Amino acid sequence: MVRVTAMSATPIGELLRAWRVRRQLSQLQLSSRADVSTRHLSYVETGRSTPTRQMIERLAHHLEVPLRERNHLMLAAGLAPTHPERGLDAPELLAVSRALQSLLEAHMPFPALVLDRWWDIVDRNAATDLLLAGCAAHLLEPPMNAVRLTLHPEGLAPWIANLGQWRSRLLAQVRARFDRDGDVRLRDLAVEAAAYPGDGAGRLAPSDVVMPLELTIDGAMLRFFSISATVESARDVTVDELRIEAFYPSDDATRSAVFALT
Repeated sequence: MVRVTAMSATPIGELLRAWRVRRQLSQLQLSSRADVSTRHLSYVETGRSTPTRQMIERLAHHLEVPLRERNHLMLAAGLAPTHPERGLDAPELLAVSRALQSLLEAHMPFPALVLDRWWDIVDRNAATDLLLAGCAAHLLEPPMNAVRLTLHPEGLAPWIANLGQWRSRLLAQVRARFDRDGDVRLRDLAVEAAAYPGDGAGRLAPSDVVMPLELTIDGAMLRFFSISATVESARDVTVDELRIEAFYPSDDATRSAVFALT
């Protein structure tokens, strides 16, 4: 099923200007990048000129507007959305779904998740059961949110030895994505998570080249770092917003402990 969002009440010119300001670009800088005259760009932003679909796509590309918001731009201009938004079970997304599932399975016995733009867990491998075993039942009800599960006092937080560091990292990521895309759900998530107990204290060890997630599980200290991956060539909104978060052992002791626990 392809979803269509209601038409925006904000004029297309105002939306484009808002994205330009969000990206901290002047009209001259954007017009140079998009090979459009500054005068024409000014006319578009003020509503004196109506942009074509091609012009909107060109400006959105250089403004690095996510596909979901590109559809909003089209609707504001009275045009049909360019990018479909299908469910992961749609036949058109079968190849992507299979690829994501194969990556999750291949990462066993280490945890890996598929997240959407709001950090909701779309899919995960069986190794994540090890991390979620002590979380409260209400946090495990769909849609499970990775930020909430990690920082909530009834989630993973009590078992995270370096909670201050990890909390600061996650909150910074959510806030940065809100600043970049202006999604109010991300703002609300950041406000909610910031209200959970905890602070930003903690220092990395001199030997750490990446920030580890340090978890105490069944008496063992597990230290993981994560690597994120996205589908860079996505043309569907759903696919564009997905990313895999894969956790790897930071040391041999963690690697051995995970194999022993599983």
